[in-house]
Amino acid sequence: MIRFFLLFVSLSFCVPAFAQQKQFTMEEAVLGMNTSLAREDLKQLNWIPGENSVSEVVKTTYGGALVRRRLPQMSTDTLLRLSELQKQLDGKYSLKALPLIEWIDSKEAFFALGNNYFICSASANGWSIKEWKNLPGEAENIVLQKSTKRFAYTIENNLYFVDAAGKTHTVTSDKEAGIVNGRSVHRNEFGIDGGIFLSPKGNYLAFYRMDEHMVEDYPIVNWNVTPAAVHLTKYPFAGRTSHEVTLGVYNPSSGKTIFLNTGTPKDHYLTCVTWSPDEQFIYLAILNREQNHLWLNQYNARTGALIKTLFEETDPKYVHPQHSLTFIPGKNNEFIWWSQRDGFMHLYRYNTRGKLLNQITKGEWVVTEIAGESEKRKELYIITTKESPLDRHIYSVNWESGKMKRLDSDPGTHSAGVSTTGDYVIDRWSNGNAPRIIDLVSTTGKWKKNLLTAKDPLAAYQRPKTENVTVKADDGTPLYGKLIYPVNFDATKKYPVIVYLYNGPNVQIIANGFPASGNLWYEYMAQHGYIIFTMEGRGSANRGMKFEQATFRKLGTVEMEDQLKGVAYLKSLPFVDASRLGVHGWSYGGFMTTSLMLRHPDVFKCGVAGGPVMDWKMYEVMYTERYMDTPQENPEGYEEANLLNKVKNLKGKLLLIHGTIDSTVVWQHSVNFLKECVDNNVQVDYFVYPGYEHNVRGRDRVHLMQKITDYFDENLK
Repeated sequence: MIRFFLLFVSLSFCVPAFAQQKQFTMEEAVLGMNTSLAREDLKQLNWIPGENSVSEVVKTTYGGALVRRRLPQMSTDTLLRLSELQKQLDGKYSLKALPLIEWIDSKEAFFALGNNYFICSASANGWSIKEWKNLPGEAENIVLQKSTKRFAYTIENNLYFVDAAGKTHTVTSDKEAGIVNGRSVHRNEFGIDGGIFLSPKGNYLAFYRMDEHMVEDYPIVNWNVTPAAVHLTKYPFAGRTSHEVTLGVYNPSSGKTIFLNTGTPKDHYLTCVTWSPDEQFIYLAILNREQNHLWLNQYNARTGALIKTLFEETDPKYVHPQHSLTFIPGKNNEFIWWSQRDGFMHLYRYNTRGKLLNQITKGEWVVTEIAGESEKRKELYIITTKESPLDRHIYSVNWESGKMKRLDSDPGTHSAGVSTTGDYVIDRWSNGNAPRIIDLVSTTGKWKKNLLTAKDPLAAYQRPKTENVTVKADDGTPLYGKLIYPVNFDATKKYPVIVYLYNGPNVQIIANGFPASGNLWYEYMAQHGYIIFTMEGRGSANRGMKFEQATFRKLGTVEMEDQLKGVAYLKSLPFVDASRLGVHGWSYGGFMTTSLMLRHPDVFKCGVAGGPVMDWKMYEVMYTERYMDTPQENPEGYEEANLLNKVKNLKGKLLLIHGTIDSTVVWQHSVNFLKECVDNNVQVDYFVYPGYEHNVRGRDRVHLMQKITDYFDENLK
């Protein structure tokens, strides 16, 4: 038997208030950290290019104003008031606050109202505002190169370029639906988040061109209209035909486009696209479809010819490039390359002949970001996990000697905004006890100024105790988690537990940030009598390749063993009711939830699986083949991970949640699972929402989390 629940996004929703007890409402638990319970912040805090100065939008008696603070004296002057901006716009726009203002240089900035762009220019008489460029309303994927004032954008599947004189060039004019220009390719894997690459001086435009003709059509049905409408999308399933991508280079002077000679097979992956600073070359990492062999190639940007392969990287399991090259400031012939070749993500300095000059960082930790650089000190400013996988700290590192120096001093999750001079850093950080702190720090370590210590927006609420937990995997690897106790905890009682998990590749959910619990819904459930436990097992991110690759070719096995170690820890606690364990996760966590319910059916009384993968043969090529190889190469692994053939094992109560228009994990996963339930006379509950998104957001998520909460209440209390 299948019980169906349908979420209509237009329904109103009422949440009971617990104001006297200061418990979270469901809306506060789901949306509060971004709305009514948002942490204090400084608006539009940015470095002014070429100066040791920051700009910030502040409130004044005259309304909002953009001010400048000069370091280290912290002297302040006003640059632009909202009232002044409104006056110069001649009342054409009704603005309640200053728009997002971005600096071009120390004398010019810009802002956009919709697709209309405006220039702000400093003069002796104050700032003048003038219209800059009005882009078409249907323009998408807009890229603005601030230094050269060039624009590029897409309309539908074609690409357009606006030169410094304001002339619009039609770069492509493909009319066939199977050709896509200037957009992200390879389904946003390999660190790809766009398809437009303007050259450093703005004289050329490189772009992805993706041919999807050969990929099978997959129907996505929009049930929000009558009659329902079918949208055919191209979905490359694991082991089946994938798309083909090339990289074009457009020359505005000639109006001509050439394509790089990237060779065959054409279904390989093109990533790490990087222009040389002198615009003579394009560097491109080519990864074979098997994802175990990478070539870093140099191409002639005028002709598209391959000049040479600088070096190759191989791995018996997979190579996972995620970053473009970073050229050493002031040099055309030296760059930084990111690699996990020694087992951890580190930085390497190469010259353009392909010679390794030195490994810049090393150790059993990873670099997560290059935040800036200082040419005069030969330093990069980086974010690392050097102290702990749960923390992020800011370091300077000399790119020749490898000498490192930590620039922050407090435990927690730090991010860095580096001045263009390389002299100062905006250090934004938080930890379990600090909602948000913003410091200005000199990169020499001799000066520091606190700009904000945010008040705790949750201070008036009944908060649960959160405890950091370390569990050992069967090979002794430490696994980090959090145990969230019920409020008014009584050690003599036994409580139901909800295990929340993701545990998929390339994601980390356990960190030292605010709130310490990691999620206010966890705290909502703790206010209503639950213990919440969440832990990351092997396979998740930022712990090195051995940790991540433990699940290679066998997704849903090692991770489950680790999660069951967490369950064993829970059962060892005298206040845990082992007969009332629930499990919940979304996406990969949905796959894990369903796997645990079917492969270890005696552990959990109930589970809630959102957007779950049920059969990896029905997930996309790039992600799946990296971690599983193809179904043809690894039939045993795919069969073992296939949940459709394990339906009859279900003993507990399982609620499936899926969006009918989900184009990431297609609805067919759950539909096929339901068919197996019917064929095997297995009861499962099903909650469907007519949504496009794989991850539900906004008010719809409030409805959804209430349904999930009700389900746990029904089955665990």
